[in-house]
This record gives sequence, C-alpha cells and structure tokens, in this order.
Amino acid sequence: MENLKMHTPDLAEENYRKLAELFPNAVTETITGYDEDGKAIIERAIDADVLRQEIAAQVVEGSQERYQFTWPDKKRSVVLANQPIAKTLRLVREKSVGRDGTPGSIDTENIYIEGDNLDALKLLQETYLGKVKMIYIDPPYNTGNDLLYEDDFSEPRDDFSLSSGQYDENGNVLFDMRINNESNGRFHTDWLNMLYPRLRIAKDFLTSDGVIFISIDENEVANAKKLCENVFGADNCVGVISNTNNPKGRSDDKYVATAHEYILIYAKSLPSLDWYGFDPTEEITRRYNKKDHDGKQYREIDLRKTGENDLREDRPNLFYYFYYNESTGDFYPSREDKSIEGYIQIKPQREDGREGNWRWGLETAIKQIADIVPKFMPARKVWGVMQKDYLEGRALVKPTSSWTFKDVNSERGTEEFITLGFDKRVFPKPKPIGTIQRCIRLCMRESDDIVMDFFSGSATTAQALMQFNAENNGHRKFILVQLPEGCPVDSVAAKAGYSTICDIGEERIRRVGKRIREESPLTTGELDTGFRVFRVDSSNMKDVYYRPKDFKQGQLNLFADNIKEDRTPEDLLFQVMLDLGVLLSSKIEETVIAGKKVFSVADGYLIACFDKDVTEETVKAIAQKHPFYAVFRDSGMATDSVMTNFEQIFETYSPKTVRRVL
Repeated sequence: MENLKMHTPDLAEENYRKLAELFPNAVTETITGYDEDGKAIIERAIDADVLRQEIAAQVVEGSQERYQFTWPDKKRSVVLANQPIAKTLRLVREKSVGRDGTPGSIDTENIYIEGDNLDALKLLQETYLGKVKMIYIDPPYNTGNDLLYEDDFSEPRDDFSLSSGQYDENGNVLFDMRINNESNGRFHTDWLNMLYPRLRIAKDFLTSDGVIFISIDENEVANAKKLCENVFGADNCVGVISNTNNPKGRSDDKYVATAHEYILIYAKSLPSLDWYGFDPTEEITRRYNKKDHDGKQYREIDLRKTGENDLREDRPNLFYYFYYNESTGDFYPSREDKSIEGYIQIKPQREDGREGNWRWGLETAIKQIADIVPKFMPARKVWGVMQKDYLEGRALVKPTSSWTFKDVNSERGTEEFITLGFDKRVFPKPKPIGTIQRCIRLCMRESDDIVMDFFSGSATTAQALMQFNAENNGHRKFILVQLPEGCPVDSVAAKAGYSTICDIGEERIRRVGKRIREESPLTTGELDTGFRVFRVDSSNMKDVYYRPKDFKQGQLNLFADNIKEDRTPEDLLFQVMLDLGVLLSSKIEETVIAGKKVFSVADGYLIACFDKDVTEETVKAIAQKHPFYAVFRDSGMATDSVMTNFEQIFETYSPKTVRRVL
C-alpha cells in the first residue's frame, strides 16, 4: 500500500519534470553556494544554451529589451502560485443545506468554501481540473483604500496577514492587502500580486470551451487586461464589455461622473469556445413586420454588402447579376452581363453609383433563391435585392460591447438584496443578478455545467445560477469561495447576527432556495437549492506525516498515530477525496461493516474506513465491493496478522483496486 501525499501538487516540480521529459539533454546541475562546512551546494538546473538550440528561438535574458508586462515581485507571485500547501477542507455540516433545503444535509452538488481563495484554489485544482465551464469574479477594486472589498467590512490587519499567508521564505509579508495607497509605493504592485497567482491557478479549472468573466472598474482595467493577456493569452480575448451600473454617474467623481464598469471576457481556448447569444428582444421582434404565405414572420434586409470591402474590385467573386421578369415573376442570378427582353437586370450598386458586391456568393443565392426577393428602391431609383430574414429559427442575438442598465436589470443589486428580507446596510453594493445572469446565458446552456466564483461576496452568483436553473429545469452547479472577514461589532450586520461575510452569503443562498421553492413548488422538486459548506483549515495530518526525516527514532515512537486528535473520520474522508481527485459534491453513503464505519463515495468508486482495530472481516467485505480506491489508516489494522494478510485479501477478491493508507 502507498501513502497518500495529503498536500497540494508542487507545480514548479511538475513543470520541471515536463521540461526534463521534453528536453532531457537540457537538464544539468550547478553550484548555487556552499554550506557552513565549505561543501558545495549542488542543485538541478536547465541549460539555457541547450534549450535555445532545441526550440530554435531567441531566448531573451537579462536586461535586454523586449515586450513584456511586469511589476515588482512578479517572480514571487509566480512562486506563490506554484508552491504546494499542506492544508485541507473540513466540512461544516451544521451550516450545510440539502438539495431540498434540509439543514445539515449534504445531498447537494453545490459547494461553498470559507477561507482564503488562493488556498481553496490550490486544494481544488486537481479535483476540478478542466471541469469548470465558467468563472465569474468581482475582485476587490483598487480604490486606494480597502483592497479586498469596496464595502465597510474589515478584518484586523494582523489577523488578515496571518490568514492570507502572503509571506516570503523569511516570514516577511510580501504585501499587505489592508494598506494600499499611493504613499506605500506599491499601489498597483499589491493589487497585481494579489490577483495574478489566483488567475494562474484558475485558468486550469476551465474546460477547453470554458470562459472567465472579470468585473473591474477604471482604476485597474488596463492592468487587469494585461494580466489576462499574460495568463490566458491575447488571442483568447473574447471581448471587453462596458457595463452601465449607475446611469446618472457617481456624484462624488471630480471631473467625469462614472456611469459604468467593465467586464473582461477571456476564453481558455478561443477556437474551442462554446458561445451563445441572447434571445431576441421585443424591440427586435417588432422589426419582423412581414408574413409569408405560411404566416411566418420575417423582415427584409438588403443583400448588398455595405461597409468595408463593399466595392466590386474588393471581392470580385461576390459580384454578379439578378434578372427579374415583373410579368411572370421569374427571378434568378447569373454572372453573365446580358440584356433579355422583359427582364430587369439588377446589380449591387452603391449610393455613389459605383458597382458594389453582394453578401452572398452566387452558389448560395442559387440555393436560397426562395429567401430573396427583388425590390425597387424609390429613394435611390434603382432595383435591389432583399433577403427574407425569418424570426422563426433566428440565431441568438450577439452581445454588444455595451450593456445598458436596462439590458442587465431594471433593479439595482441592493434592491434585489432587500427583496430577500435583508437590511441594505448588511452588505453594501452587492452585484446585480442581471449582470451575472447575462454572463451565464452566454456560455452555460448545458444543464450540468459548473460555475465558479472565488470572490463571492454576498453570493450573487449562487442566486443568479439557481434562478436560471429554475427557469429551465437545469442542474448547473456552483463553487463559491469567500474569505470569512469579520463584521465589525458595531455594524448592522453584526447586530443582525452575522459574524462574517460568509454568514451573510450562506444565509442569502438559503433564502433564495426557499423563495424559489415556495414560488414554484410543482416545478422545483428536483431543483438543487442546497450547498455543502467547507472551511479551509490546517492539514489533518501531524508534521511527522510530511517530514519524518526531521524526527529521531525515539521521537517517532511517540507518534502512535500521525493524525491530529481533533479530526473526525469525515475530515479525513474529504482530504482523501481532494488528494485522489474525487469531486467534493459526490454522493457519500455511510455503512457499518463488522462494527466499523465505512464510507462509500460516488457509488463505491472510493471506499474508506478510518476506524482503528479493523479486522479481516471488514477488509474482505470492502474488497468484495470492488472499489477503484480503498483507503485505510496506516495504524488502523487490529493486528499484525491483519496487516500481513491485507494485500493478499485484495489480490484474491479485487486485485485491480488501488490501495492507499494515511
């Protein structure tokens, strides 16, 4: 049996191995210093000269000029993103809600995580690699005040620095997210150092056709776009939305009353992007004011191309003639320039009299001749050709780069928050649901997609998704992450009973689920309105589990068990699930075999028993269920005989089962 590693992957080590596998001849060793005894310290290295030869490209080093986006401490941000952590997620059952709203139940596929989102992303990265269809984040705006939130919540600086874990190897804080103004000399650096490692990791969560939406204001939109180009690639930019969130403009702006924010949209891979549009609005529908003989609505749009490349010489293959006989109704296209008695020759002609071209090629025009009609243009005194654009089966409307207040929602986020029974002072300025729902509609048409929001705030994303699911009987799931910032003792939120922002977000999801079920009881029976709550915590394992070489033999004898005394079997189960890449939302069943508690995850894919004094009867019963993974405590076997026979039992009953211990 092998031991589980029980910590997040070391991405730097993995990258080195990949490079070594591709170019083994570039791997070398070098002296990086000398120890106190004068012995050379030799470490692995990559030979840049060999690498340059292999890739046949210019490798830029040192201070040589080149195009790049950088800032102080960027290298440390990269290291921070790649560093492994020995932490875990612990289920908070008392805060969790079942899919039908039952308190304390975990029969739900939605996830809510309390903790620093960098830690949470690292813990989730192997399990949810390539599984998230959409990420929406509303990161802290760099206003020069509170870098984390634009509201009145705060956390004591020392407490936050401890929880953020943004330290260098000497224990010094890399950046303090509580102090961010021009006077500290790191105004943009601190913000970039906060967001960069999180985006680096988040990219790997996206499916091949996945997309990320980032709400941002004017203070950092330029840097945020450069950051996204650095992480996702400039070629994967889907677009930049100007999102009007305050039509009257901010009254306290000095020169220009800002009425909008921005939404940056980047794909994991633009060629693979699964992208939709919006249903036609009532305004668009009114334009379809004609009906054919079958009663189908359509509008007429000019077949002549306008705008760029609309001259005959620009696209000669798109220039041809139509011939129309008014008496017989005969109508057809041809490249021949001819004069036929009784027929009108129609060509694409610009307003200035020069010859233009058509939007369709000749073959398309022949094939779809029933969808085009000749028409005299009185204003221009020429004949033209019009396309019948049908409303039925019409393609979804492409989103524009400007979202108006009416487009997004007629209500502000605060007003939506109040309708759930909250005092508006409990959480100032929550995002409007309409903003996030528009993003969801553009990329999450599949009913089992996953959306992630790791700056979840008041949990607007969860409400937007649940309401969208209710509309079309969907089973889309959410993963939310929020730092449990404390509510000041004299705040309205604290007086209302909320200790942290997480408490507010969790209560919002409960109220939304309850309201949806009450409003549509007959159609929401299968709707998942629950969520499992997890909290980022230290590892379940003692230090000796990770660093046995740091302990002497006599000390090792003191550790009869390498698991912390305050951890439950359920705690161990979820850390094992993270380590083995099993979804946290998987179905979990508990049974008792020979007096021992046994967990069956994902219909027997993983079976685990963390009790002590496990007998051969329990081991045999688990093996006979043929799980893919079977996990036990290293010190869990009742006797040496059980330990000795363990492997033989599995070889007899389930030889393909992967056995692990912790």
